[in-house]
Amino acid sequence: MATSKKSVKSAAPARAAKSAKSAKSARKEKVVLAYSGGLDTSVIVRWLEQKGYDVICFCANVGQVEKYKDLEAKALNSGGSKCYIRDVQEEFVRDFVFPAIAWNAKYEGRYLLGTSLARPVIAKHMVEIAKKEKAQYIAHGATGKGNDQVRFELTAYALLPGVKIIAPWRDPEFNTDIKGRVEAIEYAKKWGIPIKATKKDPWSSDDNLLHISFEAGMLEDPAVRPLDRMFERSLPIAQVKARRQTVTVDFVAGVPVKVDGKKLSPANLLRTLNEIGFKHGIGRIDMVESRFVGMKSRGVYETPGGTILLSAHQDLEALTVSRDLLHTKNQLAVRFAQMAYFGFWYCEEMEALDAFLKASQRHVTGRVTLELDRGNVTVVGRESAHSLYDAAIASMEADGGAYNQSDATGFIRLQALPLRVHAQRAARLAGE
Repeated sequence: MATSKKSVKSAAPARAAKSAKSAKSARKEKVVLAYSGGLDTSVIVRWLEQKGYDVICFCANVGQVEKYKDLEAKALNSGGSKCYIRDVQEEFVRDFVFPAIAWNAKYEGRYLLGTSLARPVIAKHMVEIAKKEKAQYIAHGATGKGNDQVRFELTAYALLPGVKIIAPWRDPEFNTDIKGRVEAIEYAKKWGIPIKATKKDPWSSDDNLLHISFEAGMLEDPAVRPLDRMFERSLPIAQVKARRQTVTVDFVAGVPVKVDGKKLSPANLLRTLNEIGFKHGIGRIDMVESRFVGMKSRGVYETPGGTILLSAHQDLEALTVSRDLLHTKNQLAVRFAQMAYFGFWYCEEMEALDAFLKASQRHVTGRVTLELDRGNVTVVGRESAHSLYDAAIASMEADGGAYNQSDATGFIRLQALPLRVHAQRAARLAGE
């Protein structure tokens, strides 16, 4: 069918406008957003899209409970142009969780670093996607008062030095419209974005294969007891009906490899212990901690499998690692926990600590037997071909010459020499 000149003339501007719109869209600056589908990141997708960015969402499956098909649809409906979803559970447990277990790491003596360990693996994959998509920016939904902003950004800068960061919660323009969670909930409703959080239960949660954490809302008052209905990974002790259970965990060079004699992949091993720990009410922690940015905050955590693993590893290490090496490692473990908590996973100091860890774990091979009972984890046996324990030496019975007790006399006198010299000086000065 022939086209009239009038038709051609009227079609040309339309094609030109469409082409210009397409070119403008192609020139949009790309941003890779750490996307969870929760309240904050769902709101941020739309906000960034409204600001004119091409928003590429990324969700890392680190073991959180999620409907990933629905998550992708939600990301696109919220304003994203693409949504990458990667299953990194094995990598997360193998390369991040297990090293922390090998360190027996606890931040401030209590927190098993569940969120801290997940952030660097997420950010690592965000950088990979940014390189693939030629994105200039990386964005996240972490608040300006928390630790996660530091963890995401330090990893991004370490792996992609020229990257630019967008942190909406630190942006005055974003904060003008969305000052907190109440305004974020209203913003989500305005744009028809489905969310889990409500004004009735406004606490924030973040979960992965190692733990689930809770903060904000009612938990911001450190004197308020958490509600039992909030918990997801551990039964309240009052509801525990499981009988006392014995579990064995096998390690090879500090790495867990078997549960009850069955060899499992890293993710499946941790998942198995999570299931066992859940029914015994194991792994709850309610604490006030020191955030990297300087403030105190209250966090509630459930880490059932990690609690079991750490107890087992620590006990096996006591059997197989010499005293002075063990004491040095315990001191360095405090530093490792700080580095992981603060977000310095990819740095020279962490590389050096990793080298020390590998050397210290050469003989941490064996089996530990644990008893689980109503929230308690008790080691009841340990065995290893690398054991340093010698019953002939340690026994309080006659040792047949393996250890000469009289040797302790000279040993103690030598250890006491600086004490005696100091005491003599003190006495001399007191008499002057």
